Amino acid sequence: MSPSVEMIVTSGTFSLDGGTWEVDNNVYLIGDDSEVLVIDPAHDHQAILETIGDRKVAGIICTHGHDDHIGQAVAVAEMTGAPISLHPKDLMLWDVVHPGVIPNELSEGQVLEVAGLVVKVLHTPGHSPGGVCLHLPELEVLISGDTLFQGGPGATGRSFSDFQTILDSIREQILTLPSGTKVLPGHGGETTVDDESKDYHAWVTRGR
Repeated sequence: MSPSVEMIVTSGTFSLDGGTWEVDNNVYLIGDDSEVLVIDPAHDHQAILETIGDRKVAGIICTHGHDDHIGQAVAVAEMTGAPISLHPKDLMLWDVVHPGVIPNELSEGQVLEVAGLVVKVLHTPGHSPGGVCLHLPELEVLISGDTLFQGGPGATGRSFSDFQTILDSIREQILTLPSGTKVLPGHGGETTVDDESKDYHAWVTRGR
């Protein structure tokens, strides 16, 4: 098949600041019939591995360090031999879940490649300090993690998050992309840069 983005929905829990919530997570595979990048391996490593099949896993990328997005990263890495990457500003979250395991570092502007596709790392703090989005210019796709959803920014009411910071990240890193760019978030349905840009000033007014 031509290079594309596949989505798997897995279900489990997210825990932070003493609370636990039931969540459905979008796990993405970027690649083709031969190799993939796994994005945010959540909750069910067996379902993820079944979807991967016999393809090579070129890497495991975590858009941020919340436990629902990183929970199965080590299990998938152990089964596939793939390296794990995370922005270093989220290591304090990572270490709670996977103490003693050191992921590779993601950085702003870093370029990854898989199946002939370019995947550009955009540092988008706010939901967490090390949050990133992944831009695939050839497919006109942005995997936005928990930075931007259909209907607005990711949550900023918990530890290590900040509303003004996420607004700045969205304005500077996402709304500057081509308007037709498809946005694939960490939870829920897809949207576009154009659809979300129309509501930016309403988010600012609304506040968090």
